[in-house]
Amino acid sequence: MAIGVGAVFGWRLVGGSTVVDSPLIGRPAPAAALPQLDAGGTVSLADLRGDVVVVNFWASWCVACRGEHPILVEAARDYRDRGVIFLGVDYQDSPDSARAFLDELGRGGPNYLYVSDPGSRAALDFGLFGVPETFVLDPDGVIAAKITGPVTTGQLDGVLEAVLAGGRPEPGTPGSVQPAPGAPYRSPG
Repeated sequence: MAIGVGAVFGWRLVGGSTVVDSPLIGRPAPAAALPQLDAGGTVSLADLRGDVVVVNFWASWCVACRGEHPILVEAARDYRDRGVIFLGVDYQDSPDSARAFLDELGRGGPNYLYVSDPGSRAALDFGLFGVPETFVLDPDGVIAAKITGPVTTGQLDGVLEAVLAGGRPEPGTPGSVQPAPGAPYRSPG
């Protein structure tokens, strides 16, 4: 068991990302109202309905999160005028460390909001395995896609274009597909 857990965490540090199957796909996103990192108040997922929402779980201590951050910031800029909101959810981290990470690497534009997740409640509700993980919600607040590992530009663009067109991205490339509980393993390709 220790080897399995070590392999999962090791993959998280150096592995690629995958659009995965999830039992949450097609279901409404968990209700969450999370405190903003840089401002007072909270951000509620329900208040973001009407837009496509990219929910990215990250942490300042996560090496892979550091690598994907510029991709997310660039995507937020590229999709700003297309009805896409980015929500960065800081996971098991201190607000000061999270703000220092953002001070160093930069923040997205006005359509990129940063929140904390006290008690990891949102992470539990989303069934988070580790960071980074990214969920894409359609304009109705329904989970349309889940990406495990650090996102890539082409992958994120493909997922967003599919959701903006009213579709659901297919699980797969690159890497293996994480099946829903009780579902058989499907090899990629």
